Amino acid sequence: MIELLRRVAGEDPGRAAIVTHEHTIGYAELLACAERAAREIRGQGVTRFAVVDHEAAPVVALLAAAAATGAQVCLYPPAEPAEIAELLQRFDHGLVVTPRDDIHAPRRVRPEEWLDGDLDPVEDPAHPTARPHMVLTTGTTGAPRGVLHDWTRLLRSTGRIAPEPGHRWLLAYGLHQFAGLQILLHVFASGATLVAPAPRRPREGLRAIRELGVTHASATPTFWRFLLAEMRADGGPVPRLQQITLGGEAIPGPLLEDLRRTFPDARISQVYAASEFGSTGSMRDGRSGLSAEVLDAADDADVAMKIVDGELWVRSRTGMLGYYGEPPIEPDAWRPTGDLVELQGDRILFLGRSSEIINVGGVKVHPLLIEERVAAVDGVDVARVYGRANPMTGQIVALEVVPAPGADTAAIESAIRSACADLPSAARPRNIRFVETVDLAGSKIVRRSR
Repeated sequence: MIELLRRVAGEDPGRAAIVTHEHTIGYAELLACAERAAREIRGQGVTRFAVVDHEAAPVVALLAAAAATGAQVCLYPPAEPAEIAELLQRFDHGLVVTPRDDIHAPRRVRPEEWLDGDLDPVEDPAHPTARPHMVLTTGTTGAPRGVLHDWTRLLRSTGRIAPEPGHRWLLAYGLHQFAGLQILLHVFASGATLVAPAPRRPREGLRAIRELGVTHASATPTFWRFLLAEMRADGGPVPRLQQITLGGEAIPGPLLEDLRRTFPDARISQVYAASEFGSTGSMRDGRSGLSAEVLDAADDADVAMKIVDGELWVRSRTGMLGYYGEPPIEPDAWRPTGDLVELQGDRILFLGRSSEIINVGGVKVHPLLIEERVAAVDGVDVARVYGRANPMTGQIVALEVVPAPGADTAAIESAIRSACADLPSAARPRNIRFVETVDLAGSKIVRRSR
């Protein structure tokens, strides 16, 4: 991680590394902060710590410092104090670096205590043999787990990234998410600039795209749905993006069409990745799902895939080393992803997560297929389908809808029922609620049954 900063800082010290509405920090300045923090970590004998901070610059500097010293760092989500306390206890973090006064731990350090200091710290470019890193899963399918990585494996694919110093990438993910980490590595490997609004919501993301010169943006399908809704609501100018990337969730075809119409000059890519197995690459043909060619990877490929009983399995040589507090695993072994898929011709189509299936009287219902129908109804900005407990059938299909501003909800409900009328009885929404927003975790819809 820190070697990426050193390379760009050596080539162009003043190049912008991170930009927000409040400030810009160059590569050389960011590297100096990371080197100072590395000196403190070494001097204090720190071997592992947690970070709770939403500001990108100090977080990135701490990540780079940890990678340089071999200390294991874990970034936490911007959660309430009680949730942070539970995570600190579960993952045995006695040291937390945070600017927040409501976070309590056996030892708390403010970021400036490590990042500020002498302007010319002694640089130690030597890297330890093991450079551990821990990423928490988003918790969309249960309690977050600590996924163990090593920076050497994470950096394995960055050597193939071409220099693109003029690109400005929007950070729409939290840096505590694996997707945010992937964007970070891509940006610094290409010598580009990270545009990091806070909070990382669609409204702030749209403002950053318009005002801070964003050329490339990567986000979840849910984030893009909300961003498009914000654009329709405010009537402001349509930004000219060069690249749109989607990942983290199954990507419906109608959303791809909407993005193509809205951003006709942008190239659209889909990324399939996860905290456990890393990134598998990207699809740039504008079609939903993955090409079936991914099933034909050579034995020595970094990433290989197969379908087992309708579920996608992955073997990754850039993926995790195991889970924190759980028995060791074989790092490069085949493992199930939890994603249910269907092979249709030359395409692998995603049906949703196995944990999201709704069991209606013994009939298995996939929420994603229903959401796609509902999202296509005029006046629907975002839809969320989930299972709701029912004494007769065990569960029923429930639906939450975020309507467009000023839309007639009665007309929308009627149109939704018409759009779903030809679905099997078990798959038709029995309960429809109109809401201002839906449950999200890491900018992804939470479809866990209630």
